[in-house]
Amino acid sequence: MFTMLPAKYSSVIVFFTTFWFYATLTHGSGFSHSTILDPRGKYNIKWRFDRRTIYFEIEVETRGYIGFGLSPNGAMASSDIVIGGVTDGTPYLQDYFADANRKVHRDVQQNYRLQYGRENSTHTVLAFSRHLLTCDTSDKDITESTVRVIWAYHSEDVRPSGPMYHGVNRGRKSMRLLDPGSKVNISSEIDFFNLQYINVPVPFKDTTYWCQIFKIQKVQKKHHIIRIEPLIQRGHENLVHHILLYQCDSTLNESELKAGHECYHPNMPDSFLTCETIVFAWAIGGEGFTYPPHVGLSIGTSIDPVYVLMEVHYDNPAFQQGVVDSSGLRLFYTPELRQYDAGVIETGVWVSLYHMLPPGMQEYISEGHCTRECLQESLGQEMPSGVRVFAVLMHAHLAGRAIRTRHFRGQEELQHLSHDEEFDFNFQEFQLLKDERLLLPGDNLITECKYTTKDRQNMTWGGLTTRDEMCLSYLLYYPRVNLTRCESLPEINGQLKFIGVKEIQMPATTWPFIIKSPKKYSNLSFTEAMDKYRWSKNRGKSFNEMVLQLPMNVRCSRWGQDEWSIQGTMVSPPEVKSEVKPPSMVCRSASEPHSGVVLLFTMCLTYSIVQIC
Repeated sequence: MFTMLPAKYSSVIVFFTTFWFYATLTHGSGFSHSTILDPRGKYNIKWRFDRRTIYFEIEVETRGYIGFGLSPNGAMASSDIVIGGVTDGTPYLQDYFADANRKVHRDVQQNYRLQYGRENSTHTVLAFSRHLLTCDTSDKDITESTVRVIWAYHSEDVRPSGPMYHGVNRGRKSMRLLDPGSKVNISSEIDFFNLQYINVPVPFKDTTYWCQIFKIQKVQKKHHIIRIEPLIQRGHENLVHHILLYQCDSTLNESELKAGHECYHPNMPDSFLTCETIVFAWAIGGEGFTYPPHVGLSIGTSIDPVYVLMEVHYDNPAFQQGVVDSSGLRLFYTPELRQYDAGVIETGVWVSLYHMLPPGMQEYISEGHCTRECLQESLGQEMPSGVRVFAVLMHAHLAGRAIRTRHFRGQEELQHLSHDEEFDFNFQEFQLLKDERLLLPGDNLITECKYTTKDRQNMTWGGLTTRDEMCLSYLLYYPRVNLTRCESLPEINGQLKFIGVKEIQMPATTWPFIIKSPKKYSNLSFTEAMDKYRWSKNRGKSFNEMVLQLPMNVRCSRWGQDEWSIQGTMVSPPEVKSEVKPPSMVCRSASEPHSGVVLLFTMCLTYSIVQIC
């Protein structure tokens, strides 16, 4: 991954004595985040950040060089790279970048700052820092969005001609480097229970939703679930795309707790239809989620889940045969109650064929509305003082490129609840908000998804498979109220009128329904008619602009299968006076002195080590 052009070796080397002083002064605060990048456990990274700077410490099982980079898409091309190591007790570090042809060049502007380095008989440790924004076009900005990290290492240090090719010692991982949360260690004394499939035969097709009903751990009094972790069978990390938990009717018969069945199937058990309320959501790439110390997921009371349906989405585009899976979730619970009970609200575009994306589009935008009418009715009756959102999981499929959960009060737009301008389908997890957000009756939310369909020949439909699309935000909030879904769907008549449909066959006895006129669409389903239409970039853009102005069908659901009275009504999209962009940071001038340089100069004066400086 870090192949480079032959060049004269001229890395910046700073003497070890100086960095011993520097490390002593700067390393005391520790690191709040850590992860393992190599599945074999040989490449470990820790980091912390403040308003302007991020600090890394990387420990790798090698006595050679360490490579670390930030990529726009997980590949080598156009990446921002730093390479360093320790030679004869002296640490070195060099800032590089890769061009569009994957060739590596030394960056004239050195923005990675070595803090310290050390080496023993088996491992090398490097610590360095960088501004989040550097004003260097060869560097990648570090924001709150998803970052594709690439890594590599070699058994030998960098030579005068450059680093040797690393071979198989490389990889990539999507991360959220500026996540305000940090990993919380759960005491080994905390009880847990598993909701886990046992040897489910994954069908021989690209997409399967598999469901099974489980009984929640029985407790004698109210408890709080404080952490939920995925239990993904080893080797199935790319097969298990997401897991959803739904609360079911508490009066189900114990006989319903039997072998699972394919969800959304004509022959699935009727009991599955009673499981409507979302309790928890996990998606591919996500780690476990720990609730804030004042919030927990309640079990043991009369309105809490007794039975839950676990839905696992298996994504099997290679059509693997004979696959048997035993994945699930682990839930940690405690009798030491938190102050508030957590709830989940699903917002965004109601999953339906009426949500459609034309082919060949570089950018297409969908909006799913949690309308003020829904929030006014539900929160107005349940919690007039409002609820507080503390985490968001944003969800789309393969065409998704960016998602924002926008928040409005009246016509004024507030800061986004969440946003990811570099969405990665293979990395979806709850984002803990830096500051909890108050959601009031009469507010409204827009889940905005940006897609790319430039390589697709036919319409992309809203639906369940990864080749279909979704546009959803799952809000974790407190205190819990009787609202589970707050979504919208653009009405279909305007979309049909755009392609020239005049009449559909009535009564509509088939799904998708059949077109009657004009003649060119006669006896075609509406999906076939949409595919037959001759789409172009300009027509797709005009269609997008039109859809965003169409009246919306409101979905506003209670627990179980109940609905608020506003559900099913048609409302117009709200008028937005101005758009608030995601918060941005102002990059610092490259000529501005770096704090480390100032500190180093001060140390030179203080310790009279001018001969070293």
